[in-house]
Amino acid sequence: MPPHLSADRSTVQPPGRGPVDALISQTRRLKDDVDAVRRGTPADTSDPRDRWQRALYDLALHQLDDLDEHLAQLRDGPLPVPLPAAPAGPAGPAPTTPSAQSTPGQGALLSRVGSAEWNLLTDEASWSGELYRILDRDPAAPPLTLDELPSLVHDEDRPRLTAMVTGCLVDARPIDGEFRLVRPGGGVRTVHMMGEPVLGADGSTTSMWAVLRDVSELRRCRRAVSETRDSLNHRGQDAARTEHRLAVELQEAVLPAWRGSLRLPRKGPRALDVAARHLPSATGAATGGEWYDALELSDGTTLLSVGELTGQGVGVASGMMMLLGAMRGMAMSGTEPGSLLTCLNRLLDATGQPALGSGLCLRYRPETRSLMWAQAGHPAPLLFRGGTGRSLDAPAGVLLGAGPAASYGQAEETLEAGDLLLLHTDGLVPGRTGAASVHRLAGLAPQFTKSRTAQECLLAVLREFGDREREDDACVLVARVAS
Repeated sequence: MPPHLSADRSTVQPPGRGPVDALISQTRRLKDDVDAVRRGTPADTSDPRDRWQRALYDLALHQLDDLDEHLAQLRDGPLPVPLPAAPAGPAGPAPTTPSAQSTPGQGALLSRVGSAEWNLLTDEASWSGELYRILDRDPAAPPLTLDELPSLVHDEDRPRLTAMVTGCLVDARPIDGEFRLVRPGGGVRTVHMMGEPVLGADGSTTSMWAVLRDVSELRRCRRAVSETRDSLNHRGQDAARTEHRLAVELQEAVLPAWRGSLRLPRKGPRALDVAARHLPSATGAATGGEWYDALELSDGTTLLSVGELTGQGVGVASGMMMLLGAMRGMAMSGTEPGSLLTCLNRLLDATGQPALGSGLCLRYRPETRSLMWAQAGHPAPLLFRGGTGRSLDAPAGVLLGAGPAASYGQAEETLEAGDLLLLHTDGLVPGRTGAASVHRLAGLAPQFTKSRTAQECLLAVLREFGDREREDDACVLVARVAS
């Protein structure tokens, strides 16, 4: 058998520091140069030297691909959340792991390379000295035959190695795959094997050559990166779940606690029968910005309100709590809806975390059945009367937080016994806004006519829209004027 060329290589050192993009460009130019020379090497030759040269060109391209990948990871920046530092302890030697003992030059991503050739005609095998070290074999011992090689391989990987070798010898397919070696001390080493069959004049396989690369450290580093990323993903998911839970708890703490219908004011004729519900989104995304409210005021009038702040999460929930608390306080002091929204706009504009919001504020006076209301960039209330529904004509008003100088007008409506008011946020009718949403809601008028209480009207709304695949949370409030 002709003498083969040893593929022993010392560990390649990582590139020095510098602009990462320049290093990536240099690596890719080098890959192009190596590939150009590789294409000039005969692909099918009986000269062992040519075969080893082509194999090492292939391996160099694999190594440059690895280098290109890791430089790209370096350019894209560190992981978003650093791992917590290990607790400080007494100084001492770092523990030595089996993987750290597996190769000289610890931490190298581009590791050692060995070569082998198995002659099927003479049943001879030839290994390079580095391959003996990779496979933990005594250099004085004869190289293993292809039948003996699986004895070093992990039980789970033996079928893979057998399939690669069989495909190479029987079907003349190139070998390109990995398997794990069980070391004498019980440790495991990962080896990447590349090879091709050598065909005789009659087309039969006469020998097989292979280049084996120790990729244990590379795989360990990749596992560490993957495990770290998975850990950070879990942390992010846990943090998102915690934020969602806190936002829901804040919202539930501030929204009215009553269930079913509520009579406001509690005493006297011409009261409102009120029912409301918060509808979470189907995606389970963070919540917290939507609200509804119904409150009996000290002068015997009733405050009705719905609204929402843009955004999601605990910060938005706390901002909603601030607005709702301020609204209740000003309403108790007798502030009219238009002036109340003007103050809320200034309050939102003055906060340290600017946000935008929309809302409705209504004040119902039972003795005259009059309704004074104002809006801030929000869908107007719907009035259902005599079997039909319509949107009330809205007074002027922009989104809360749009500018400190904004002012808000007021409108007044005289209600009748049996009238129904429907207040809602944008997400109530999935996929519909503006006139399209009003049209869908107005179509509920026949069902409202048959209903005797606000709770029955609310259930009609929920039957129509409650189970839809909504992207955002929504609130709905209905109020029926008693006789």
